[in-house]
Amino acid sequence: MSSALVRTYPDPTFALTSGDLNGYIQAANSIAVLSAEEEQELAVRLRRDNDLDAARRLVLSHLRFVVHVARGYSGYGLPLSDLIQEGNIGLMKAVKRFDPTVGVRLVSFAVHWVRAEIHEFILRNWRIVKVATTKAQRKLFFNLRGAKKRLGWLNSDEVAAVAKDLGVKPETVLEMESRLSGQDVAFDLSSDDDDDERTFSPAAYLQDARMDPAQILEATDWETHNTDALQDAMGQLDERSRDIVAARWLTDDKATLQTLADRYQVSAERIRQLENNAMKKLKAALAS
Repeated sequence: MSSALVRTYPDPTFALTSGDLNGYIQAANSIAVLSAEEEQELAVRLRRDNDLDAARRLVLSHLRFVVHVARGYSGYGLPLSDLIQEGNIGLMKAVKRFDPTVGVRLVSFAVHWVRAEIHEFILRNWRIVKVATTKAQRKLFFNLRGAKKRLGWLNSDEVAAVAKDLGVKPETVLEMESRLSGQDVAFDLSSDDDDDERTFSPAAYLQDARMDPAQILEATDWETHNTDALQDAMGQLDERSRDIVAARWLTDDKATLQTLADRYQVSAERIRQLENNAMKKLKAALAS
């Protein structure tokens, strides 16, 4: 197929970006499929000479294949035009990496790249909160619904069967089933929503009280009270006990028992006893 023949057809890229999905699909299907010899010649020209026209012809002749793959993901509620665009990105990546000496057709090589780009797009846009991050979760995301034999939640036997078929843990199956059953909820619903919906919006029960003046004042008063009480309790200790407690508990660079033992010329065990006695007195004073 010559490049002049390709240019006689409508530009499918323009049709898709302009919002005419049917026109794009018709244009993509109107482009003739390359024979094995033509594909081999174009791939060699691209790899050897970096021939961009050869790359363009390889991409255009496989646009119908991307449409076919993208239609298989229409059940996720995302626009088919977006799925096709992402699949085309995968196709272009495949054309760039295609090695004509391997002996396989481009369509067999490109299917991995096309599906990979579509998968990434679905995972990014299916929900506001990403539902699949690990390899096992991604596998379940695209296979769990197809593995379910009926509507409703999976029973224990079905969970075990799905986990075995997909090579994941049963706990991962249950977690993904729960994620797929959930829905995104706006944090603060609009004034057009009825009272029942507004009651269950997160804004109704996920309030941030950290900046509440009353709570800030209460926390400040409580902290002041505890500080004053601790100072009064420390004042009831003898000087050596106060020093031991301060060195062991009230500084960033806490002293060891042996350091205090050397300072007071006693054993480390004696310092431990003095510390325990001082802590008991402090607890009694703070509790009174």
